[in-house]
Amino acid sequence: MSGERGAGTRSGPASHANHVLHSIPVHPIEQPARHEAGPSSVTPGVAGIKVLSLIAPMTQLNTPYPSTAYLTGFLRSRGVDAVQEDLAIALVLRLFSAAGLDALLDVIATLPRKRQRQPAIGHFTAMFHRFRATIGPVIAFLQGRDPSLAHRIAGRTFLPEGPRFAALDAYGNSGHAGDGDPLDWAFGALGLQDRARHLATLYLNDLADVLRQAVDERFEFVRYGESLAMSQPTFEPLAQALAAPGTLVDRTLAELASAVVAHHQPDLVLVSVPFPGAVYGAFRIAQTLRAHAPDIPIVLGGGYVNTELRELAEPRVFDYFDYVTLDDGERPLLALLDHLAGGRPASGLVRTFVREDGRVRFIDAAEPDIPFAETGTPTWAGLPQDSYLSLLDMLNPMHRLWSDERWNKLTVAHGCYWKKCSFCDVSLDYISRYEAASASVIADRIEAIVAETGQSGFHFVDEAAPPKALRALAAELQKRGRAISWWGNIRFEKSFTPELCRELAGSGCIAVSGGLEVASDRLLALMKKGVSVEQVARVTRAFTEAGILVHAYLMYGFPTQTVQDTVDALEYVRQLFAADCIQSGFFHRFSCTVHSPVGRHPEEYGIRLLPHPGATFARNDVAFIDPTGTDHDTLGRALNKALYNYMHGVGLEEDVRFWFEETVPRSRVPHNFIDRALK
Repeated sequence: MSGERGAGTRSGPASHANHVLHSIPVHPIEQPARHEAGPSSVTPGVAGIKVLSLIAPMTQLNTPYPSTAYLTGFLRSRGVDAVQEDLAIALVLRLFSAAGLDALLDVIATLPRKRQRQPAIGHFTAMFHRFRATIGPVIAFLQGRDPSLAHRIAGRTFLPEGPRFAALDAYGNSGHAGDGDPLDWAFGALGLQDRARHLATLYLNDLADVLRQAVDERFEFVRYGESLAMSQPTFEPLAQALAAPGTLVDRTLAELASAVVAHHQPDLVLVSVPFPGAVYGAFRIAQTLRAHAPDIPIVLGGGYVNTELRELAEPRVFDYFDYVTLDDGERPLLALLDHLAGGRPASGLVRTFVREDGRVRFIDAAEPDIPFAETGTPTWAGLPQDSYLSLLDMLNPMHRLWSDERWNKLTVAHGCYWKKCSFCDVSLDYISRYEAASASVIADRIEAIVAETGQSGFHFVDEAAPPKALRALAAELQKRGRAISWWGNIRFEKSFTPELCRELAGSGCIAVSGGLEVASDRLLALMKKGVSVEQVARVTRAFTEAGILVHAYLMYGFPTQTVQDTVDALEYVRQLFAADCIQSGFFHRFSCTVHSPVGRHPEEYGIRLLPHPGATFARNDVAFIDPTGTDHDTLGRALNKALYNYMHGVGLEEDVRFWFEETVPRSRVPHNFIDRALK
């Protein structure tokens, strides 16, 4: 199913929150999106099939994950009766309600005394009445329904602060506590709403810890049961988890899934799984539907399937799902709908796994994909727009955009126009098939979405938004007088001149993220990034001077990366922060995937892949041996510590060796390298 890969968001009286928490929000079905691609090519029988698309837990809490919005908009543009529901946000709202906390307390009462004394559980039971009294108001505040509550939350006497609040002591010891309040350095004297959202997020994290310790050790807000699915060669761990008695979380999800199916009465159910952390929830949903509505066909798709299940050979998957589709979902779904309506045989399916005679079979009639310009406008109709939670967990400014506020997610162009980076899954369709649409088509979609949602903020979820397309879109938005705010991912390439950056800022661009990866010209060339450190410095400075926040994706552990390379890379990063070229960043540990050039041709990168067990289920990450023998785990701790401080303006004058636990060599980078590049 099409949608963002990754990959991550209010109004009304507070008294309404309790009603929302105890029921699944049901919204009137809106009219189908207007056609962009001319007359429908769907057979008449397909128009009578009702399709329900579900977002599985857990994805995002601040904004709807866009895959179902893309598919629902497309199907409606083709005359199909399509609806959607977000079971991820519904599950969280049900668990984190007064009734949900009552159920949690009942579970705790059945636990052995030793488990009841764990810190998070003990605090919860001791302060239960305060938790129960505050959960509704806190949820309403995070939904934007009751902003005045910020005063009480920020006063630090309203919430029953648990173990998660101990982290605030670290802020107080950072040397930036100002008048003694440990959050002043982060939010300042005027940041009341931000301060309160951060405290409310810690409060929810305390409750999530209780769920994890008392109910299900796999529970997390965005990575629920991730280890059961991520690069798991066999289905056995997931099968065992699904065969176990359902937990409070499982039972709640089953109730929600049964209710939405009973409400919509669909003829076909699509379950979107973008990440490994949504797989367990997806299978629990399918398990419930099998028990209560066995005649409804169920389809599994999404980013996780597209990357990890391309070699699927496990028949037990089809005890839960009837069909598993790969890559963009538009064409496979049209073929499947045509098949279900009697218009084509099973042999005419497109990029679809099925089970026949107890064995998995992959069927692909190899029909062309729907052109990107003809996929229609995403629609959020049916999703509870005012129920998402505006969280403020990490203080990294770009991470805040991912988890705070609601964003309309939209793609400017399909695929990546560069598609050369050696660490990227460039062999897969979502990267390799680059297609653009005209600026007028994208602007039409923007206007339709703003009219539907009432929200003018956009996250462009492209792998790398093309500068030419962004320039044309900026001009089109200006011509129409359309004011929006937007952010997205780019390449730090020379096309982003100071002039273009100013144009993008004028069109509403507030932030960009891009890959600096390992800040080393040798390794950037090996990665085939097509940029140099000097070029990155000039481009990022141009964005900063235009008033646009710049976030750098950083990487460590790339093949042949030495300790010296790592020290030099950190020095480049230090100088970029000191020169105010970048304001945010995050270090990722390199992971070799089977779909990347490194994974397909390891000898070209000086590494040897370890034997991979025969996979019948998931396959993506692959272990390797790097002859350099660098201890990247130890180095990674230093890199993240340094970066955390650089983002807060701390330690920028320190020698980069200060951050490392062990003795490392002096940086070979001239101390004024970035300043010279900028001049």
